[in-house]
Amino acid sequence: MTWRRAALAAVALVAAVGGWRWWHQRPPYDPEALHLRSSLEFVTYDEAQAALGSAYQAPVVSNGDQLVLGRVSWQPPPVPLNGGHFSLFLVDKRTYLKPPVFAVAAPQESVGMGSAGTDRRIADRYPWLRGAGGVQVGEHEWYSGGSRLAIVDAGASPVTFVALFPHLERQFRDLPIASAPVTLPDLLLALVYQGPDDQVYWAQRLQG
Repeated sequence: MTWRRAALAAVALVAAVGGWRWWHQRPPYDPEALHLRSSLEFVTYDEAQAALGSAYQAPVVSNGDQLVLGRVSWQPPPVPLNGGHFSLFLVDKRTYLKPPVFAVAAPQESVGMGSAGTDRRIADRYPWLRGAGGVQVGEHEWYSGGSRLAIVDAGASPVTFVALFPHLERQFRDLPIASAPVTLPDLLLALVYQGPDDQVYWAQRLQG
């Protein structure tokens, strides 16, 4: 193979890889297709329990703790998730931290709670959602003490959840979790659509 053929082959390979990456990152649909609706409100423990229903347990509260009731709904997506998922983030915009505990009126196989290292991709792509990526504690080390919801069943709509914002005593206020007191304008609610390889298709601001 001459150098010219080798160069042409290299160019073709780069073009093929670039095309695959474009296709791999291309969202199957935009957020507008879901006609998303959402709400947030403060509730008491009894109100939270009533909203979740008897099959689910609201977070237990102590003096100074706050509970936020959220609801997110969408129309059936144009195509199935096919191994992808929605990530639902509730972030305190003042500190870029997430609450530590959620209760959800949905089966665990449909909606889960936790965090993932790949959430940093979301924060890198969307600076307004930097709270998705956790807290940097070293040059190459990140830590997330908060949680987000992972929705793997597109039929789970509407999702009703209750987030706990605990009141922290002074000696615990350095913990990387969102805590009380908060106000509704302090909070950011966002839905992120991720593909089967955790590629980030889009992020949509719902509240805040």
